[in-house]
Amino acid sequence: MTSLTRQTVAVDSFEAWRDATRLLIAQGLPPHELQWQSASRDVADLFEGLLPLAAPTMRSSDAKETGSQVPSLRMPRALMELLAGAACFRADDRWAFLYRVVWRWHHGERAVMSAADEDGRRLHAMAKTVHREAHKMNAFLRFRERAIELGAPRFVAWFEPMHDVLPRVSVHFARRMGKASWLIATPQATAVWDGQTLLQGPPSATGPLEVEDEGEQLWLAYYRSTFNPARLNTQAMELHMPVRYWKNMPEATLIPDLISRAAAGAQRIAQTESVGARRGVQIRVTADAAQPERATTSALQACQRCTLWCHATQVVPGIGPRDARIMLVGEQPGDQEDLAGVPFVGPAGQILDQALQKAGIDRKQIYITNAVKHFKWEPRGKRRLHKTPAQLEIDACMIWLDQEIEQQQPDIIVALGSTALKSLLKSPKATLTQMLGQEIRQRSCVIVPTYHPSFVLRVTDEHQQRAAFEEMVRALSRARVLAACKDNAELELKKQTESNTA
Repeated sequence: MTSLTRQTVAVDSFEAWRDATRLLIAQGLPPHELQWQSASRDVADLFEGLLPLAAPTMRSSDAKETGSQVPSLRMPRALMELLAGAACFRADDRWAFLYRVVWRWHHGERAVMSAADEDGRRLHAMAKTVHREAHKMNAFLRFRERAIELGAPRFVAWFEPMHDVLPRVSVHFARRMGKASWLIATPQATAVWDGQTLLQGPPSATGPLEVEDEGEQLWLAYYRSTFNPARLNTQAMELHMPVRYWKNMPEATLIPDLISRAAAGAQRIAQTESVGARRGVQIRVTADAAQPERATTSALQACQRCTLWCHATQVVPGIGPRDARIMLVGEQPGDQEDLAGVPFVGPAGQILDQALQKAGIDRKQIYITNAVKHFKWEPRGKRRLHKTPAQLEIDACMIWLDQEIEQQQPDIIVALGSTALKSLLKSPKATLTQMLGQEIRQRSCVIVPTYHPSFVLRVTDEHQQRAAFEEMVRALSRARVLAACKDNAELELKKQTESNTA
């Protein structure tokens, strides 16, 4: 390479700049004789242009240039890290500036690393800004999970960083997400992780990727439930979570409404409703600061008789015609029922539909409900797993089940599972296995116990699973026969009454 006035050097990455700098320093070319510019690659297909993505660290011994060994240039690790960080800062003269820093250091000007030096101050500021932007991207990038497709990333995300921090951040997510494949798209570049190799390429999208993520509703419910209006400080929130990031964050759609509610009076109770409903140490306050006592719950939709409502999406009432002769009572809503607000629409509901069809019962002609009206769950990653309700929670919901029975006046009640049986009999010691096949007369109806459909799903042994399903079918068939017998008896009684009257 010959030294010419204002020699042009085109680079497209920090690694390319580093290799060029070693050669140029070795040739003694001063900064004023060089003109640096960013090179761009025009690639039509995303995966055609993907290249292995190196971690954002500098090693002075492993750089090579085609056909020759790149000269070594020794520097302290602290300066290397500053240069690597500042290289991500978007500025038209960043490559020229970084070369000037290295040139000065190579010629003995150690002050270039100090924040008191003009170049040193800018170097530190650029590296600090890049570090902050990488932190923001780690915090505010939101992956969306999409349907599994062969060869396609499982998780995708869109982000608009102010600086070129994607290589640094993608290394972080590759370590955090293990074997799960993902794609991060930005206006300037794309990073892809297939579970083993991290790749970078040209932009693959011009805006947020449209993906239907079923787990996103769970995240929104969690965000809404943890929002505390009493600690809301809008200025501080916008300082730590700038508004420019909101448009690509799903929970940001909730923020305006939550802020509006806080301003409209939620802050005066010093806590969210879910926190206010919890039992804990009583804190004495002066009379003028005390809040009025909350009204007693009188409607199912506003029920707070136990703490399950704090973590459920909504209450799930019973469904069915008012003149239904048969009522089915399950344990509690599941994950899909909690989101839909309708009982037995998930996997257990599919098993129940099969059993009803085999027993000759039309689901539209029966009333279906649960002993507990809110979904009790525990988190497992992004999933919500069912958790059996405690006796206190069953007792708290008993008022609503009694109200449904009073309104419906069913002739036959099928108790699906142990929880439903305990609630109907008002006996915590009631055992399902001892009462299978029995007909329990209570009030003006008959209770027929059987397994819950979810039990059929949980049984791993094929023989036991088939036996449990057949037991459900027998119980439902018995309920249909009993309802028909009562109809026939009432019809016969009516005929006799009419005959005697005549």
